[in-house]
Amino acid sequence: MKWGNLLLPLYCLCLPACQPDLGLADCERTPDMPAGLKMAHYRGATPACVPNSITLNVTALQTLLQRPESPVLIDVWAILLRQEAGFPSVWLPNDVHESLPNAVWLPNVGYGELAPEIDTYLQTNLQRLSGGDKHKPLVFFCVADCWMSWNAVQRVRQYGYTQVYWFKDGTDGWAEAGLPLVTVSPVDMD
Repeated sequence: MKWGNLLLPLYCLCLPACQPDLGLADCERTPDMPAGLKMAHYRGATPACVPNSITLNVTALQTLLQRPESPVLIDVWAILLRQEAGFPSVWLPNDVHESLPNAVWLPNVGYGELAPEIDTYLQTNLQRLSGGDKHKPLVFFCVADCWMSWNAVQRVRQYGYTQVYWFKDGTDGWAEAGLPLVTVSPVDMD
């Protein structure tokens, strides 16, 4: 076997175009998308895809979850963060939050502009969750029609992660497909 033939499957793991069984890949920026990140009004109709990533539906996500290198599922649902001088920052969920099984909840990382503390929180947790591997598959989601997960996908691609997926229908689509949700807690700010 030639080295080129051996390396091609490894290389294709990082390219959306090499994974047609997973979902919508070749996404180009369209007029209904902001030029950069969405900066306000995060709940509303979202585009069909995110540039430079793969958009997943329920079936495609289930396929990805069956692969040998299972992805990290990252829920970006936003909640209130208490920040008071002299005290550590603390998440204040106002209700029980249900998410996909095995998902990690990193709140507020999908805003258009991140406070330095939230940016550090995101990057630190990505480093931990990926084991420092920028090729680790990462799936971002929220609820249906949520721009925060769309933003998070683009931001994480800018950080240099190569296998970034958007589960557009999020927890709503998962539940509508009759699949279970579980109660999750946000990852502490530390």
